[in-house]
Amino acid sequence: MTKNNLQTVNELRTAINVLKEKKWIDLTHTFGPTSPHFSAFESAEFKTLFTHEDGFFAQSFTIPGQYGTHLDAPIHFVQNKRYLEELELKELVLPLIVIDKSKEAALNNDFTLSVDDILQFEAENGKIEPDTFVALRTDWSKRWPNHDLFNNKDSNGNPHAPGWGIDALQFLFEERQIKAIGHETFDTDSAVDYRKNGALLGEYYVLEQDTYQVELLTNLDKLPANGAVIFNIVPKVEKASGFPVRSFALLP
Repeated sequence: MTKNNLQTVNELRTAINVLKEKKWIDLTHTFGPTSPHFSAFESAEFKTLFTHEDGFFAQSFTIPGQYGTHLDAPIHFVQNKRYLEELELKELVLPLIVIDKSKEAALNNDFTLSVDDILQFEAENGKIEPDTFVALRTDWSKRWPNHDLFNNKDSNGNPHAPGWGIDALQFLFEERQIKAIGHETFDTDSAVDYRKNGALLGEYYVLEQDTYQVELLTNLDKLPANGAVIFNIVPKVEKASGFPVRSFALLP
């Protein structure tokens, strides 16, 4: 090993040791056949194929790609965009910004993030930098795994859940040049916006940017407004529109 190679190895090992000294926060729900999920999907099915009596323990898992905490690839909504396997590794590790609107969402379950909300956040926490992952904290994840609380339907069967406004998303991607987003709910759009527009305009817009989003995040309440880093580790499934992800954050 050359002197330069040895120096590089030592730098990497030092970096790993520094990272391990940081606090790590799991942002992923444990999910199973009884977990809340998008209403159009069947529940997951887990089967035991072999037991230790057979010599080894093995299972099969039947799930939609968008199940539990999951990553949506651009192709999920937009034709001719990238599949999951085409996302670059460096896109999956990003500086993390957390916009906390948990109090607003508690008072108004139809809360929809606006540009003014973002500007208020920046006035308190600094300008959102390019190539960041921006997560919307609503504390909706605290309703997991209760189906009724998570779906939050009124007497007419209409769900009420917070989300991103299309104007806020356009501002973040076009004016702030962010890389990706995440949230604690099933959908990008607030439920009230979905009913008003008849479509998930916000989700389509995000994926149209040929980037990804992570849905059903948890533990955002344990993160600072900025300074953390998010890792989104996902299997490399062929021609997949999305898949359950192991998302976690390192605190500064």
